[in-house]
Amino acid sequence: MQLTTLALLILIPLLIWRVYLRLRPFFARQESLMWKHWTGAVLFPLMLLGAAASLHDDAPALASLSAGVLGGGWLGFFTLKKTRLETIGRRYYFKPYERFGILVCMLFAARVLQIGVELYMNRQSDIPQLITREMVLRHPLSCIAFGLLAGYLATFSIGMLRWRRAQPPLPELE
Repeated sequence: MQLTTLALLILIPLLIWRVYLRLRPFFARQESLMWKHWTGAVLFPLMLLGAAASLHDDAPALASLSAGVLGGGWLGFFTLKKTRLETIGRRYYFKPYERFGILVCMLFAARVLQIGVELYMNRQSDIPQLITREMVLRHPLSCIAFGLLAGYLATFSIGMLRWRRAQPPLPELE
């Protein structure tokens, strides 16, 4: 075993732990800002439409993307039910249920890490094979991971918008 391969095997758990630590603050109590919810509610469905349009001729990849979106939407809906929502004074706060959010983000990060390891192992082999961008992006695991993440975040953002719009207007401060 080469020294670089051994170093990679040692660094992978540290990298996973670092990604986890970077994700934790996103699932802490935070202020509900309408522009963030609108961005998520518009951006992620547009990204999904773009991905679906680019995969229209590849049925397995499109089916994987659809399955990921359905799974992510279901997890987002379930997460909304367990999210703690509160109004303090003139501000709105929420604390998302972190288990599913971190799970979805870590699955996406794991797929990105897997692609990196595959590229590294291919480069280290005696007879490297050509790995194209289409091979990576149209792979069912890539489509499922992206669909899961985008479906989850879109559903959560839309749910947060619905919650904020259902809140009664707050009285003006005198």
